[in-house]
Amino acid sequence: MAPVALVTDAVAVSTRGDSQMLDLTPGVQDLVTRHRFREGQALVFVPGSTAGLTTVEFEPGLQRDLPAAFERIAPRGVGYAHEATWHDDNGHSHVRASLLGPSLTVPFRQGRLLLGTWQQIVLIDFDTRPRQREVVVQLSGSRAQTA
Repeated sequence: MAPVALVTDAVAVSTRGDSQMLDLTPGVQDLVTRHRFREGQALVFVPGSTAGLTTVEFEPGLQRDLPAAFERIAPRGVGYAHEATWHDDNGHSHVRASLLGPSLTVPFRQGRLLLGTWQQIVLIDFDTRPRQREVVVQLSGSRAQTA
């Protein structure tokens, strides 16, 4: 039985905010490959309180539909107590991120993420300004044997 390894790394992304969706799948898969993991799981976590993670079919229609759904659920400009407290404009960003959540876990086998055919790991940045995000990826599981 191979020993269990644990590696913490990150995927860096630049966002423009305003519910921009970014496909993180290639970056997460690259970390699994680069660190030679074979079987286990990837915990993906976005620090901060104005972005969230999910899986979705990353295609143009859903890239419009999902932000539109969040606009209906937590609309911009309706007067959030957060904005009154901090005198900023991103109360809706915090509410949306809280509803989506900051993390998800994806299993992998034979060095490949076990995502569905049309399923990608997606970051949605709800903030009202561009951001540099370091999405934390913690890999745990067995690694390929070295020769």
